[in-house]
Amino acid sequence: MILRGGISAASTLKATMKQDTHLEIDQRLCGRVLDIGEGSSVVELGLVHEMRADATGLVHGGFIFGAADYAAMVAVNDPNVVLGSAQVRFTRPSRVGDTLRFEARVDTAEGRKRTVAVVGRAADGAEVFIGTYTCFVLDTHVLQTAR
Repeated sequence: MILRGGISAASTLKATMKQDTHLEIDQRLCGRVLDIGEGSSVVELGLVHEMRADATGLVHGGFIFGAADYAAMVAVNDPNVVLGSAQVRFTRPSRVGDTLRFEARVDTAEGRKRTVAVVGRAADGAEVFIGTYTCFVLDTHVLQTAR
């Protein structure tokens, strides 16, 4: 998968791997998985009316961040993956009606830590989001670990 390349026209799942994480996510709000590979994923998010921040149709960045986070989690693809931190940039505004595609790739894996690069693009190929997600793979589910 090429993060800095254009978005492919495919919009159906072409996963080479089975999804093992975030199985109950609301795809309408966080996107749907189009592809899962070894250490990579592609997630597509259609921006809907409920995501708007104002009357102009500007979409709240939290929905865009969430879809990118989802792409990062699926790229790691472990049932016990959690987000530790993220460094992100929103490079272009998005609006209701846009469709965004997030491509994620695990860049480094050291012990439990995974560093995942994510790029989000609009249908015209323009970059709207770029981020680096630091994820951790725990021995047990985070809610079992946290108590």
